[in-house]
Amino acid sequence: MTHNNLFAALRAAFPADLTATAVETDEGLRYSWQDLDRATAMMANLLQWLDLPQGSRVAVQVEKSVEALMLYLATLRAGHVFLPLNTAYQSAEIEYFIGNAEPAVVVCSGAHFGWVSKIAFKAGTQHVFTLNDDRTGSLLERAAHHSDQHQTVARQADDLAAILYTSGTTGRSKGAMLTHGNMLSNAITLKDYWGWKKGDVLIHALPIFHVHGLFVAIHGALINGSKMIWMAKFDPKRVIARMKDATVFMGVPTLYVRMLAEPSLDKAAVKNMRLFIAGSAPLLIETFTEWQERTGHTILERYGMSETAMLTSNPYAADKRYANQTERRGGTVGFPLPGVRLRVRGDDGQDMPVGEIGGIQVQGPNVFKGYWRMPEKTAEEFTADGYFKTGDVGKVDERGYVTIVGRSKDLIISGGYNVYPAEIEGYINEMKAVAESAVVGVTHPDFGEVGVAVVIAKPGAVVQPENVLAELKAKLANFKIPKRCFVVAELPRNTMGKVQKNLLREHYKALFSA
Repeated sequence: MTHNNLFAALRAAFPADLTATAVETDEGLRYSWQDLDRATAMMANLLQWLDLPQGSRVAVQVEKSVEALMLYLATLRAGHVFLPLNTAYQSAEIEYFIGNAEPAVVVCSGAHFGWVSKIAFKAGTQHVFTLNDDRTGSLLERAAHHSDQHQTVARQADDLAAILYTSGTTGRSKGAMLTHGNMLSNAITLKDYWGWKKGDVLIHALPIFHVHGLFVAIHGALINGSKMIWMAKFDPKRVIARMKDATVFMGVPTLYVRMLAEPSLDKAAVKNMRLFIAGSAPLLIETFTEWQERTGHTILERYGMSETAMLTSNPYAADKRYANQTERRGGTVGFPLPGVRLRVRGDDGQDMPVGEIGGIQVQGPNVFKGYWRMPEKTAEEFTADGYFKTGDVGKVDERGYVTIVGRSKDLIISGGYNVYPAEIEGYINEMKAVAESAVVGVTHPDFGEVGVAVVIAKPGAVVQPENVLAELKAKLANFKIPKRCFVVAELPRNTMGKVQKNLLREHYKALFSA
């Protein structure tokens, strides 16, 4: 039975007219559905010709290109396991990932072949190929000699399809094992929940080494037989200019902020668009509101993780199947998706009352199989009754809307009281001159830990640290007030726009040392 292979389900959704455009790049190149089918067949045949052990890992660190997308699909098609690696990773990180995952094949950009191949061969990898973003490289040269017909390899729903290494802000990165069933169930659910329809066109401007760009966006378009407008890098002007030809856009909050800075963004520019989705980092309520005012569209916020793909979403539209799910509410991530069970538990393992903050736990067909070669860590992260402890802290209101308050590791325990940085950041971000803020905990001789606020001013505005703290004192309990405030030009971020609080904690850790 091949239908449990995720590729088979995506391929079955291709339109009847295979000569139609499947992907159009920002350089004007057009790839038909037939091109996707043939090229993935040739790459899958190359992988099979290498005679790899069943379920081999294929590690890929290349720039974004349609050929890189084809390599992902070909890996699924051949029944192997795809391992995308962030293009920003340096040699020590790559050495860890290759040593840990033991891939049979490594694909890197030609410019990095020297050092990547050295690491890979030393670790026992047999095959290293190159793939560049200009349609060159040894992978394509070798695949060109193989047939463009290929029988998709049969896979069970529980078979491994991909390993995604989590960012590793605490200790070693962990490889989240996602199965064909995990990803297919999520794609089918989102197709329905987000109202994908015939004729939809997706603007794809995200990186493809992450759940958001690789799985949510690509699977969404492919399982709907929808064309993608493919952008190698995000450029706000170009994205806005292409909205007249598209209907769906997915982005991280930073991308929305950058588009709002463009005068060309107005109601006329987005009149063809159906849906704007945001995720991967918290969306400020100010961005949510300003987008509504400028475009007439309400951004749909959702919540997911490397370990689970998508878990919750604000509603696309009122739906009689879900009576209470009517509006998209800023500051929330909506409702658990159909098939996902979500609960909020306290430290004592008991369910928290409505509106009370606790640890978010989830269960569903989209929840991963566990961490690669870390059975103890996997056991630790699941409850006795099979719920995954996300490490996120949040609450559910009386209507069922879920709000994420932060990561449990970001919790500050000051003088025995729990302080949630996201709550304080919410108040700081509402201040007139403030563009954005981050609150982190650092050690303190009296209180154990205290908060430090790091603030960015709006362009042209001036923020006085003492005024920020004074304004907070009028609104919050004293134990929640950060002990210090700093104004900086920018906050450290990862490639998905998330603020790297571990770097801020490290920077300010000695602030109160004797």
